[in-house]
Amino acid sequence: MMALKHAAPGEVVDLRPLGPRLSAARTHAIVRTSSFEAVRLVVPAGVEIPSHKVPGRITLQCIEGHAQLALTDETIDLRSGDWIYLDGNEPHSVEGIENTSLLLTILFES
Repeated sequence: MMALKHAAPGEVVDLRPLGPRLSAARTHAIVRTSSFEAVRLVVPAGVEIPSHKVPGRITLQCIEGHAQLALTDETIDLRSGDWIYLDGNEPHSVEGIENTSLLLTILFES
């Protein structure tokens, strides 16, 4: 399979809900620079991304579906239109309650 190209500066990226195509979609990086990375994160229903830490601050915006974000002391439901910010090195996991796509942005420390 050929790798998806990253977006160029000034290029419009379609992040609309995938609807019926979501079940066949895969996670892919949209852009990565020395200061940030943007990823369309696809989490199928019943799949959990195990607890991990990211060195930079992150944001997650739920584009479609329903996911649960588990933090050290709470679990947060993310549904279409929800957005959340986490500090760097905060342990978290993500579980797809429904097929879900999220916009993940990681801000790297400089």
